[in-house]
Amino acid sequence: MKRYNPVVEQSKAQLAALGKIESRTQFGGYALTVEKVIFAYINEDALYLRASEALHVYNAQRSLEPLVYRKRGVPVTLSYFKVDTQLWQNPEQLLQLSACSLRAAQDEAATRLVSLRLKDLPNLSLRLELMLHKVGISSVQLLCETGSRQSWLKLRAVNKHIGLKTLLALEGAISGHHEAALPSAIRQELYTWYLKMLRQHAAEHQSL
Repeated sequence: MKRYNPVVEQSKAQLAALGKIESRTQFGGYALTVEKVIFAYINEDALYLRASEALHVYNAQRSLEPLVYRKRGVPVTLSYFKVDTQLWQNPEQLLQLSACSLRAAQDEAATRLVSLRLKDLPNLSLRLELMLHKVGISSVQLLCETGSRQSWLKLRAVNKHIGLKTLLALEGAISGHHEAALPSAIRQELYTWYLKMLRQHAAEHQSL
């Protein structure tokens, strides 16, 4: 379990105007997100902002350090740049550049939603994609808007054999996780809801 990281907490506090900022472990550090869209990373106690047009202008003046991590021992450079001391000391400019990074990430995510097929998401096979199409969920955007629970209910209405594994697969597809890698709290919450739905369906069947 990752220890408390003061840079994560400082970043969340300083950039709170962007919205509800959440963090999750990634690349050996932390990814910062707003509504599940990554706009910054914390690596080795340093904040890195996603590349944006505004950050490129600032970078041309300051020559910021790019984020580099090792993948199987090979260095990989990401389009994220380290917040320097001068930027930390200018909260207003830091917030402005962070907002630009968030907007750039949101624009990319929106474009990806349009171009991605359902089967391109984690856990979703061509078979499940076709099943989702049959219940009116024909795009990644529609799946995200519908949510895992309502999507599962739609599938369950036409196929009573749809079970917990499909519910977890849908949640993972939406959140970008392999089904087995879903956080335990989310798995437990979905499992509790799943049992509740089974009991409800059984009661409805008995009353017929």
